[in-house]
This record gives sequence, structure tokens and C-alpha cells, in this order.
Amino acid sequence: MATNGAATGEQPAWQPAPHERSPIPGSPPTPWHPPLRRAAYISVAVLVILSGSLGNAIVTANLTTLQGSLGLYSAEIQWLPTVYVMTNVCANMVLIKFRQQFGIRLFTQIFLGAFALTTAGHLIAHSFATAVAVRALSGIAAAACSTVGLLYMVQAWTPEHRLKGIVIAISLPQIAVPLARLFPSEAFEPDRWQTMYLFELGLALFCLAAVRLLVLPPVERMKVFEPLDFLTFPIFAGGMALLCAVLGMGRALWWFEAPWIAPALIGAIVLLPIAWLIEHHRERPLLNTRWLASRDIVRFALVSILVRVVLSEQTIGASGLLTVLGMGNDQMRMLYLVVLLATLAGVVVGALTLDPLFLGKPILIALALIGLGAWLDSDSTNLIRPHDMYFSQALLGFASALFIGPAMLIGLTRALREGPTHFVSFSALFGITQNLGGLFGSAMLGTFQVIRERAHSNAIVAQLASGDPLVAQRLQQNAGAYGRVLIDPGLRQAEGAAILSQTVTREANILAYNDTFLLIAAIAAGTILWVFIPIMRIRRENLARAAAEQQAGAKNG
Repeated sequence: MATNGAATGEQPAWQPAPHERSPIPGSPPTPWHPPLRRAAYISVAVLVILSGSLGNAIVTANLTTLQGSLGLYSAEIQWLPTVYVMTNVCANMVLIKFRQQFGIRLFTQIFLGAFALTTAGHLIAHSFATAVAVRALSGIAAAACSTVGLLYMVQAWTPEHRLKGIVIAISLPQIAVPLARLFPSEAFEPDRWQTMYLFELGLALFCLAAVRLLVLPPVERMKVFEPLDFLTFPIFAGGMALLCAVLGMGRALWWFEAPWIAPALIGAIVLLPIAWLIEHHRERPLLNTRWLASRDIVRFALVSILVRVVLSEQTIGASGLLTVLGMGNDQMRMLYLVVLLATLAGVVVGALTLDPLFLGKPILIALALIGLGAWLDSDSTNLIRPHDMYFSQALLGFASALFIGPAMLIGLTRALREGPTHFVSFSALFGITQNLGGLFGSAMLGTFQVIRERAHSNAIVAQLASGDPLVAQRLQQNAGAYGRVLIDPGLRQAEGAAILSQTVTREANILAYNDTFLLIAAIAAGTILWVFIPIMRIRRENLARAAAEQQAGAKNG
């Protein structure tokens, strides 16, 4: 198909009908397609969407194994998912304008090709620098893949079901993490480290082939880049990258220990307001600061961040607790299969029950399910096992898929109501809330768990008096376990004390995770109370607007 050459003065060979034009600038029209082509569009959409999110999910799920495979320190390996977020959080702004001026297909081919070349180079170089480069390009490629996948999914649905297709496309990346947990850990052992990069390379090449074989309808192009964009974006991207580095690495290095954390945070605090001020005084801004600062949009951003924070219960809470109890990926595989099925159910239910006039209902339900799941996990003991968390984690998986689609549509409809120029601002805002919300949630909940573990550990140790007969008996039992190995009674006693110390640490961690689960439940409940009235107000406004439009249509008819 020929592309529109508005930017070059060329005329397209095909013009869409008025009802086929997309309301989103830079997006292809939606003409009628035969059933087989619709099925092909769905297949490509699923492939591209999962390819964009699965690579980082595999890295996140296998950080410990990859650390040994790549020969990195525990702090160094944390840079891989952090760098991914750094590039992904800013790529959407450039992507929107790039596809408006040059076409989304060209952008996807450029960055998928660069990602494939970098991944292939990493197979040869195998160094920390190339691993970071692969993650950085993966973040950019993932931003392109999510957008391309959404556009392909939209082509596959008829107008009356198109919103359901959008919800499915937005929700599908949520299955990447539980799906990645099902990959066999043997594939990432030190002598098989190439497996992951070969897998990512294959996905990138498959996506390249798919988008070249099945093209999207031609996009109407326009000149949208302005000189000031190339000033604002580096300043904004630099500030966001510094903020992501602080949130992603602060807990791993500890907030007050690494000397670069404070300067990086100061840099972010300086750069982001500078970018905001530049945009605030532009005639045609890259980011519409006045709209972004409005009450409803600020509330939307805060709710999105809070939901991403409480959804960190799965990655920080449940996985961390089971790891403390000695469970590995192999023991938790069935748990993640349950989460995967529940997430898929959330995708389907979210699409089938979508009500454009009440988009806030799935968000309230999702928050309630998250709060219930976290509360159910808050009475964990050292006897808990993965099968005990099937129900609670299924609730969270279902809620994660139920929330994301309607949240996207709420912001999208508000942006389009203000005009097509607001779409870039909304796209940037949505990417920031999802990425920074996940990073902030992991950082905040992980830090809270560490602080509570130390508090519980001190409280338990304070109750362990050496003269207590029960303590003396436990020490003697622990020391007796080394009776056939150690002859020296002093060494046996020391080993017995070490075992007791490990037990104290384990119990303190369990209590700390219970506190974290209760905090998550409290945040979810507080968010419901905060947003319930505004959501109901918006529903009344939508119903009134729909009734007015129906009456106007009846009069005109």
C-alpha cells in the first residue's frame, strides 16, 4: 500500500473514506478487511505486543541466574531492568511525532533492526556494557512494539467492537511477567547464557518479518517536529533517566550509601522543571502543561501510579516472601501458571464487560481485588507454600489486566475531547505513570519491607535472653546437629547460634512481608475511598452527555 506523502508533496494512491479515518493523529485508517486478513492482523498484534514486553520480563524474572551467567555483582545486574525503563518511559513522546511525520512502520523497522543487531553483537562481545545497551534499545523497541501492536489489533475489529480490541491490546503485556516465570531456569545457567539473547533475537526478527509482510493501511503524514522539540526532549529525557536510576537502584545500593544517588536526584529535580517551563511557554508545546496540570488529569495520574504501586505486591511481596522461605522458580511455576490464567481471564472479562459510559467501574473492582488479595496474604507464616497463595495471587493477576485497559481509555477519551494535539501529552503521561509507578512501587515497598524487617529483628532479639531455658535448649538442639561433624564444643555452639540467627532473620522477614501486605491493602482501600466520588461524578456526566446526544440525534432524524 502506498503511504500518504503530505510531508513531501506526493499524493497517496488510496484515500480512506471519512468514517474510516482515525481520530488519533498519526494512526492508520480502519477500512473493511476480510476475515482472514483480520485474523492475520490479530496474530501479528499478539506477536509484536508480547515480543515488546516478554524480553524484559524474562530478564526481571531471572536476575539472580543471569547475574551468575554474566559474571556481575548484585548491584550491577539491577541496572538491566532499570535502563530498560529509562528508555521506555521517554520513547513514546518521540514515537508519536515520528509516526505522524515519517510513519510508524519506518520507526519500528529502524529500532527493531537496531535491537536485533545489538542483541547479535552481545552474543559475540558478552560484556556488561553490551548487556546494558541491549536493555536500552529493548526499552525503545518495546515502546514501538506496544504502539504497533495496538494499531494492528485495531485493524482486526469492526467499529462496534473496536474498543474491546484496544482493551485487549493494552492488557496483553500484563501476561508477560507470569509467562516469563514459566520459562525453565535451566535455560539461563552459566553455560547457556546465550539462550535468552537468541530468543530475543528470534522475536525481533519475527516481528520485522511480520510488519513487512502484513502492512498497515497508509498513514496521513504531516510535519510535526519543531526545533524546540530537540531541546525539550533531551532535557526531559535526562531528568527522567536520572529519576529512574534513583528509583531503580536506590534500594539495591541503599539510599544513603551510594554517593551518586543524591546528585542524580538533584539533577532530576533541576532538569524536569526546566523542561516543564520551556513547554509551558511554547505556542505549540510537545507537552501541554496546562492540560496535564488540570485537576482531573492529575487525579488520573496519581490513581494510575497508586495502582501500579499496589500491583508491585506480586513482584516484591509474594515472590520475595516465597524466596525467603527457600522457594525457587521451579517450586513457584504452578503458582505463576495460575496467575497467567487469571491474567488472561482478566483480559477477556475486561474486554467483554467494557462499558464506555462507566470506565471507572473496572478500576474500582481492580482496587478492591488487590486489597483483598493483599489482606489474604497478610497472615503468612513460615509454613506457607506456593499453593497457599493461588487464590490471592490470582486475584492480583486478574486485577492487573482488568485495570489497565479502562485506565488507558479514560485518559485517551479526555485527550481526544480536548483535541488531537493533546494525544502526545497523554501518551507521555500514561507511559510515565506505568513505568515510574512500577519503579516507585518496587522501591517504596521494598524499602518498607527492609525497615520493618530490621524493626522486627530487633524486637525478636531483645526477647532472646541467653539465660532463658527455652533459648538455651534451642541453642543446644542446633549445636547438636553438628555433633558428628565438629569436635570442638565451642564451634558447635557458634554454629547453633548462627542457625538461631538465621531463624530470627527468616521470621522477621515474614513479619515484615505481612506488614507490607497490610500496607498494600490500606493503600488500595484508601484509593477506592478517594476516587469513588469523582468516578461516580464522571459516570453521571457521561450518561447526561449520551442522553443529550441521543435526543439531538432523534430531533435531527
